[in-house]
Amino acid sequence: MSTRTRLTTVETVHEDRSWLFTIRDEYGEPDEVVLVPCEDSVEAWINRCTHEAQRFDTGRGVAMRDDQLICPKHGSMFDACSGYCDNGEAADTTLPSVEISVEDGVVYLTDDDATFAHAGGIDDGNDEDDDGPSSTSHIGF
Repeated sequence: MSTRTRLTTVETVHEDRSWLFTIRDEYGEPDEVVLVPCEDSVEAWINRCTHEAQRFDTGRGVAMRDDQLICPKHGSMFDACSGYCDNGEAADTTLPSVEISVEDGVVYLTDDDATFAHAGGIDDGNDEDDDGPSSTSHIGF
């Protein structure tokens, strides 16, 4: 059975139109995930277009129209519920999903290959593993 981590609520995602968070994948590498409204619930997708790895949410929310995520670079549109794109440069591709569950209006991360790092984008967190100096020195080499 997978571990589950509380993320946010369905209501928050529907009100804000998206919710960005960072995970560590099965190899310990950081990646961004967006929760987006899907009918009465939400779906979780890796935060990048399948065409050129363009981020959907750069810290200001996901651009959406008619229940589709819009790639800000070339305009490909991905269905919020299925992740499938039928137009533009990313046509005939599907966004990689991240497993979540919803219980009593609360969204949980339940993906066995992902560990919750923090809310927000990769650059928003204070991860201990940021490869920066461990002292208070600001000198880098």
